[in-house]
Amino acid sequence: MATSKDYKNFILEQLDLLDNITCRAMMGEYLLYYNSILFGGLYDNRLLVKIVNSNKKYNMQEQIPYKGAKPMYFVDDIDNKESLKEIVIETCKDLPSKK
Repeated sequence: MATSKDYKNFILEQLDLLDNITCRAMMGEYLLYYNSILFGGLYDNRLLVKIVNSNKKYNMQEQIPYKGAKPMYFVDDIDNKESLKEIVIETCKDLPSKK
């Protein structure tokens, strides 16, 4: 099941407290970038972020985005814009910039 455009638009709306959020379509799903840093994506209508040391404090559940992929954290509180902003910023602290 691919992520719907409605879900993608909703998540982008929820992330509007952050400047420089970009979204790229990838095989029916969407990759999410903040300041050109790939921090997560939308998979089967789920917001998932990469697992890094700086976001472990949020105690998010691990989920597999697609068969054969590494686990990522599932962000279940998508209605709280402040929390989403904090999770994205913390996640990007430990990730390399896109080259």
